[in-house]
Amino acid sequence: MSDAIRVLLVDDHSVVREGLRAFLHLQPDISVVGEAADGRSGAQLAAEVLPDVVILDLVMPAGDGLEALRTIRAHTPDARVLVLTSFTDDVELFAAMDAGAAGYLLKDLDPEALAAAIREVHAGRPALHPLVATRLMRRAAEPSPAAAGLTARERDVLRLIVEGLPNKEIASRLRIGEKTVKTHVSRILGKLGVTDRTQAAVLAIRSRLVE
Repeated sequence: MSDAIRVLLVDDHSVVREGLRAFLHLQPDISVVGEAADGRSGAQLAAEVLPDVVILDLVMPAGDGLEALRTIRAHTPDARVLVLTSFTDDVELFAAMDAGAAGYLLKDLDPEALAAAIREVHAGRPALHPLVATRLMRRAAEPSPAAAGLTARERDVLRLIVEGLPNKEIASRLRIGEKTVKTHVSRILGKLGVTDRTQAAVLAIRSRLVE
């Protein structure tokens, strides 16, 4: 399909890549456009093939996944990076989300859940393993200074962004126009100092900006 979601696989285990490729090949709306066995070559390949979504392990040789994540976000900003790893250390988790990961999943998830997560991050919504979401919610952090500038309506919109709702559903829920929602989202991103909805959701959870 010409409009299929273009996915790049970056994992140092060939068996994992083969399994992912075989499964994703069965998805009519997903196409694997490249593979890499380490972070450095993964970041380079991302700049060449321009994937929509990068599935990235965090612990790899020749430039770890976190370094690759930062490089991809810097040089291929349109690519959404979905971390898929067995590594659950809080330091790495928080560092990955702060670096711009669009999602963070553990390798024990069901294959169908991975396909759904790819679609979610491609649509601009976060995809988080339940354990990861819990850890983010429990993370102790002071609210962003910019949070004080959010209006009550912007907080309402932010709360629904955290729930993963698109603008159309937010508009319906709040009974306002979709164009108005877009304006609120733009202002929220600016006030929080982030560049996309995923980062806004992560910051909202981490800093307890919404209940």
